[in-house]
Amino acid sequence: MIITNVQKYSIHDGKGIRTTVFFKGCPLSCRWCHNPETQAYEKEYMHYKDRCTGCNECGGKYYEDCINNAWEICGREISVQELVKEVLKDSAFYETSGGGVTLSGGEVLSMDMEEIVSLAEILTRRGVSVNIDTCGHADYSRFEALIPYTDTFLYDLKIMDPDLHKEYTGTDNKLIQENLKKLSKVHKRIWIRIPVIGGVNDTMENMEETADFLKDNDIRPEHIHLLPYHETGSSKYERLKRTYDEAFTVPKDEELNTFRAVFEERGYSNVLIGG
Repeated sequence: MIITNVQKYSIHDGKGIRTTVFFKGCPLSCRWCHNPETQAYEKEYMHYKDRCTGCNECGGKYYEDCINNAWEICGREISVQELVKEVLKDSAFYETSGGGVTLSGGEVLSMDMEEIVSLAEILTRRGVSVNIDTCGHADYSRFEALIPYTDTFLYDLKIMDPDLHKEYTGTDNKLIQENLKKLSKVHKRIWIRIPVIGGVNDTMENMEETADFLKDNDIRPEHIHLLPYHETGSSKYERLKRTYDEAFTVPKDEELNTFRAVFEERGYSNVLIGG
């Protein structure tokens, strides 16, 4: 397995205090992604211009022994047992807060499923709550394999229009929607997470279509989270030698409140902004 980070004391990836594991690799390539280093499945290098003195000792290549630490490797290989050992260091926090471990990405469901299922099974046997944070774009058999060991699925719904979804994420949304319909019939603890991206999906039409899709398919998530776009990951693109689309904007509070009302009007009383 290749991961990019084990984030301690996460409070937005499920109930309680959690440790979130970010796996490397994703079938989507969302243009607003704030963790672009998790998109590719292989290790990458990030270059920090502010640390670089222009000595040219690296010859334009990637050297881990840069005397100025101007290069950083994104991605480290780790075994299931090593990862279990690492996340169990925070067991006391899980026990006192009702938290646990969240497997995120990238996309955890696009990893080696034998390893992921083994990881989730071991943690479950140790009494640790496991959450799966997913974009939903995976063969449904991968969901089925993890259902017995998953407390909560954190499920993204980004854009309802399939063409627009493909334009901004690289794939259409058919598989994502079908998987959510299937999952909701057998696993009732689902949190829907909707990133609200100014200039992309921040329209009444998109929010109404999203709310209608949930209602028409009798999908009753435990929570619906409207996640306002932020720019905290934009600097990573330059470090990865990629271009960042700066056309996105942060939605205003009044817009978010209006969108929340769209879901509440359809009977969803558990709609939160953020988190």
